[in-house]
Amino acid sequence: MTITSRADGRDQSGEDESGGRKARRSKAKRDRSKRSWLIAIRTALTAWLGRPLASFHLIMAICGLLAGLGLIMVLSASSVSSYDGDGSSVYALFGKQAMFVGIGAVLFWFGVRIPLPRIRRLSGPGMLVVVVLLIAVLTPLGTFVYGARRQLDLGPLSVQPVELAKLGLALWGAHVLISKQAMLHRWRHLLVPVVPVALLLFGLVMMQPDLGSTVSLGVVLIALLWFVGAAGRLFATIFLAALGGIVVLALGEQYRLARIVSFLNPDTADPAARYQADQAQFALADGGLFGQGLGQGGSKWNYLPNVHHDFIFALIGEELGFVGSMVVLGLYAALAIVGLRIALRNVDPWIRVVAGTLTVWLVSQAAINIGYVVGLLPVTGIPLPLISYGGTSVAVTMLVFGILANCARHEPESVAALRSQGPGRFGKLLRLPAPEPYRPPPERRKAPRRSPAPAGNRTPPARSKTGGGHGRRPRR
Repeated sequence: MTITSRADGRDQSGEDESGGRKARRSKAKRDRSKRSWLIAIRTALTAWLGRPLASFHLIMAICGLLAGLGLIMVLSASSVSSYDGDGSSVYALFGKQAMFVGIGAVLFWFGVRIPLPRIRRLSGPGMLVVVVLLIAVLTPLGTFVYGARRQLDLGPLSVQPVELAKLGLALWGAHVLISKQAMLHRWRHLLVPVVPVALLLFGLVMMQPDLGSTVSLGVVLIALLWFVGAAGRLFATIFLAALGGIVVLALGEQYRLARIVSFLNPDTADPAARYQADQAQFALADGGLFGQGLGQGGSKWNYLPNVHHDFIFALIGEELGFVGSMVVLGLYAALAIVGLRIALRNVDPWIRVVAGTLTVWLVSQAAINIGYVVGLLPVTGIPLPLISYGGTSVAVTMLVFGILANCARHEPESVAALRSQGPGRFGKLLRLPAPEPYRPPPERRKAPRRSPAPAGNRTPPARSKTGGGHGRRPRR
């Protein structure tokens, strides 16, 4: 009996060892298969990103996804407001948004089709037009919207010139700074005339008054100076000046002061000043992981004011949940990566500055909007690009995407591919001309300086035999 039990024990231990070896082998095979899949995906993604027009296709995809998501969320968020407005149709605001998206699509086509050198040449006259429009807003031609005179009514359409001012400052500022690139080490050439014109725009916008748009203009100015390589102490000075300006502006208006106080000290703040921010966080909390379903959010039933404008991200979190919110954040993160990729891969200095500035403008605007919706920043009234309801904002943002797509087509690899292999599918569909390769401007030749001759070796100029003037050669 003892011999039999020992043999059975040895057999059982051998079976356990063989089973353990089989389990380790199967686990090793699974790990190798996972690694092979990851390596294959990474290889395929790297190969696709290495294609000449990858940046162009990514910009178009991001623009289409954001615009489509914006239409869906505006349809869901504005149905109650549309019915309460005139009682005729729940699709009234959605129809206007769809119309402006259509106008934006046409502007996108213009932005990607017009040659970039022509856009650069038109930036100066465009800046003058923007200043005139901002002045016209302050006259009786302007209309009040949410307590600020910020719109110009042009028949059935209304235009917000401040959105054009952001684009104009980016294009014209890059043109001026790159034109003086060799002299930017001097403060006078770095700051003048870009900073005085930017301060003029700030003043005109604050006379509306519109603090949120002033902050966006400030972001554009800082991005311009950053991408041309301004010194770090300049940004420290700008930060201190901006902080002082925000304090002065906050003390100048009671509602701005109430917003900042409610953000800094929410426990003792006026509940009315905290109402919108609190309702936004309640909506995000109700969404959970996957949300309550598209169209099922309760915050749009007049619980959250302006839910289809500045607080549409709260409705996204409520109806699409944490997953939907992360998708939106991922799209803006992809925009940041692709936009900076376009700036890095170009060789034209103006295109590099423009692509980087436009990318920082859009991404920072999205970050500020999402920041105050989730309670990380005080409420400033900045829309979420391409998703919030708004006519001029949506149209100008799609024009910016078109310019970014145009910059992507001017990458050296893209230029070589488009000029040798043809325009491709999208190029044929949109009838896009082949981009011209970058040619650096000719360097100005400096006249050689004549070193003065020593005092002892100076010789008088030769005179002619006839007694003529100095410097004439004698006749042979």
